Amino acid sequence: MSTRVLIADDQALVRAGFRKLLESAPDIEVVGEASDGREAVDQARRLRPSIVLMDIRMPRLDGIEATRRLTGVDGDAIRVLILTTFGLDDYVYDALRAGASGFMLKDAPPEEIAAAVRIVASGEALLAPSVTRAVIEEFARQQPSAATTEPPAVAELTPREREVLDLLARGLSNPEICAQLVVSEATTKTHVAHILQKLDLRDRVQAVIYAYETGLVRAGNT
Repeated sequence: MSTRVLIADDQALVRAGFRKLLESAPDIEVVGEASDGREAVDQARRLRPSIVLMDIRMPRLDGIEATRRLTGVDGDAIRVLILTTFGLDDYVYDALRAGASGFMLKDAPPEEIAAAVRIVASGEALLAPSVTRAVIEEFARQQPSAATTEPPAVAELTPREREVLDLLARGLSNPEICAQLVVSEATTKTHVAHILQKLDLRDRVQAVIYAYETGLVRAGNT
């Protein structure tokens, strides 16, 4: 089954470029394009893509609010991958809080963008490897003083799951967590799945945000 993609960007040339890039992959199908956030929400609800490639700065409705409408509690549970030219722009953090499953820079190599689409569409989350730690650190620094009392749900985690959450929140990939804890990748994936289930989180990006906002991990300790 092919991965169905909707491209949302206010620049026609950008949309055309991404369409050509993605349609060169045999397992990816571009099902539509949108030139602003409102159109992106309407088309996503009508076309039901596997994933929306969402620009942040668009007219009528920006990518952040469009993401919130598609992924929020009252949304349609459609996965969103943010595409940005702004690197560690403040808007990136707002988009992640709104429910995006990750972001990639628009000038990333074509193979990385196609791989990112597959990762997010499969149910995983993605923070571009080249900027993951910088994103997490900067995101953490922008947070207000974290709560001093742990949420009740954290008590449901086993000691090993707490370790995995800590490493995950510091930007480590599954292979890096495996090496750190000397466990198999299958075991790591199981721990991550249990963490997300127990904390009622959608994906790894949301786990990072949760860890910092609740004070489980603090800036400067990465």
